[in-house]
Amino acid sequence: QVQLGGSGGGSVQAGDSLRLSCTVSGRAASDYAMAWFRQAPDQDREFVAGVSGTGSHTHYAEAVKDRFTISKDNAQNTAYLQMNRLKPEDTADYYCAAVKEEELVIITRPASYKYWGQGTQVTVSS
Repeated sequence: QVQLGGSGGGSVQAGDSLRLSCTVSGRAASDYAMAWFRQAPDQDREFVAGVSGTGSHTHYAEAVKDRFTISKDNAQNTAYLQMNRLKPEDTADYYCAAVKEEELVIITRPASYKYWGQGTQVTVSS
């Protein structure tokens, strides 16, 4: 059974940085495509960034491209989301997600992912 443990959220000022972590337990992270989604109050969960099992391929939502970087350290079974130049509109609960890479259908769709972390809150003040 795969479990995802997320950490790293917090409250910051606009322009600041945060790094989220998501650790895979129960299986090797290298077998799993991973992603972050976010959900603001009264809004649908939206794709933020995704990374392949090996970490060699990444994909970003337009809203975060050039500000956020997703990466994986498979030796540590952990994925990271480095968030720079944060904006108030980045405020949301952030969720990491994972699915066996060969089972991934559409990287940006929440329904494509089988395993989810509990979520961590990110608040950006102007």
